[in-house]
Amino acid sequence: MVKHQPLQQVYEKQVCVSFVTGIYGCRWKRYQRSHEDSSLWECAWFSILCSSFLLLLFWVYFWLVAQNDYNEFNWSLYNRSGEWRDETVPIVVSTAVGFSYITFLMILALFHISLGQQLNLYWVHKIGVLATLLTTISGVVSIDDIWGDEWDIVLISLQFTAPFLHIGALVAVTAMGWLVAGYVAHKRSSNFQVAVVLVYIAILLVVCLAPLTFNCPCIMEHDSLKPQPEVIGRRGAPMLAPENTVLSFNRALQQGASSLEADVAISVDGVPFLMRDRTLRRTTDVTKVFPARQYDDASLFNWTEIRSLNAGQWFLKSDPYWTVRSLTQRDRNKIGNQTVCSLVEMLRVASRANRSALLTIRSPPPEHPRQRNWFMDTLWAVQRAGISPKRVRTTTWNPDTDRGRVRGLQQTSNDKLSMEEIKQRGITSLTLHYSKTSHKDIEAYLANNVSVTVYPVNEPWLYSILWCSGVPSVSSDAPQVLRKSQQAYKYIWIASDLVSIAIVLVISAFKKWKMSNMQSYNPEQIMLSTVVRRSSRDINIMKEKLIFSEIDNGQCQECEELSLYPGNGYATYHCSLSH
Repeated sequence: MVKHQPLQQVYEKQVCVSFVTGIYGCRWKRYQRSHEDSSLWECAWFSILCSSFLLLLFWVYFWLVAQNDYNEFNWSLYNRSGEWRDETVPIVVSTAVGFSYITFLMILALFHISLGQQLNLYWVHKIGVLATLLTTISGVVSIDDIWGDEWDIVLISLQFTAPFLHIGALVAVTAMGWLVAGYVAHKRSSNFQVAVVLVYIAILLVVCLAPLTFNCPCIMEHDSLKPQPEVIGRRGAPMLAPENTVLSFNRALQQGASSLEADVAISVDGVPFLMRDRTLRRTTDVTKVFPARQYDDASLFNWTEIRSLNAGQWFLKSDPYWTVRSLTQRDRNKIGNQTVCSLVEMLRVASRANRSALLTIRSPPPEHPRQRNWFMDTLWAVQRAGISPKRVRTTTWNPDTDRGRVRGLQQTSNDKLSMEEIKQRGITSLTLHYSKTSHKDIEAYLANNVSVTVYPVNEPWLYSILWCSGVPSVSSDAPQVLRKSQQAYKYIWIASDLVSIAIVLVISAFKKWKMSNMQSYNPEQIMLSTVVRRSSRDINIMKEKLIFSEIDNGQCQECEELSLYPGNGYATYHCSLSH
């Protein structure tokens, strides 16, 4: 006897697949999905997406490490345009938005591959990816033109960040093991599948063995570390108070600065004062007090005129280091009343605290009335301040022509010189940009009793590298943030590699076990996939779960016939069963 039992089709809800295909390709409906291989056109767009992600990853890393020099970047733009604006804010914000968007699309694409879904990037996303890529490329070209020297910080930063980047890359590659295993499990065996597995294994091995190529000065025993570098307050503590003011120098000493650094100019009546710029426009209210002379050289004003200018309101208004909000109202009131500081005032602050001074002296223009006597004005200021000349180091903006004119003070240079040149010029110390120094250079200078000061050092990671390299002192805009920074990396690498490989093996075994369970079925619960292939790229894929009811006290023999009858809104199945 044969009985026909109607069975109702039950669809499985796949929320994850719906989300992934809907956001990535705007394919929200089940019949719009496809398990066919992606077209060459979509593979090309996936390649563009990967390229955009890698470029943005580099771009984000560059701006993270370049944070040490944000103020230098804004200052260089100010010298070009004459207007002070914090250009790092729009760059950092747009970079963060673009990277988040591309990373999100990248994750969705990898999930597509893992789930065996066809890549089909929505046209709106294609426009977004292309716009982000072109914007990033134009940004890289622009920075190379305006700030090309800053690329050096990427290689320098790797001396500190390489161990962290290695662990981060290891985590990312390990996580990709889940996606690769899912892709292999959902696909039939093919040459491309084997290639994917081999490429993944190769990447995993490269990441695991990468530490063998690292050459980081901080990977050393604690006992071999030299004394912690002294911190020089570069123009005081310009993150806490306006640069080159008495308040800024006092704040630097409060934060533990061992020395003070300042930029010196000479007024028309022979008074040395502190000013970094050629003009007074950026750091004073000269545009209000002397609007007709706002573009004149700062040294062409007399001391009475300079002293009448406010040197603190610009700091509260422009907030060059994003620190004004953290200041108390009392501090803001003090800052708002600051005036231009004279060299005598600054040296007296250093003398009272028993600290030394590092001066960068700018010689006046040729038409200046003190052009021949500016060096005597500087010596007079040192004597008047009551500080020992041995505790004052000087350099000039024109070292070859004016260095010998500042007699009686220790001589330093901002140029990287050979030992022969150092001895010929009578130089006792060097003040070098961090991009011009190396571990070997520092060792050579110190071996010949030449002190080295590195500038600007505003981030703990850079301070840590220089400490491990043996630098005796650094010049910093942020003496308040530099702290002891040393990490132990040994053994962490090996442990991370072993854990990563173990996790990948566990993931592979789990995926294989899961697929073997899916291939074996329960006679009472059968999963069918009905695939209707068409000439177009739209593939109608249906996943059904057939629920068999008990027949004749639960005794059911093998199905002999399976036929499909369309019902009202459902696909109705009849199974011919024999007893």
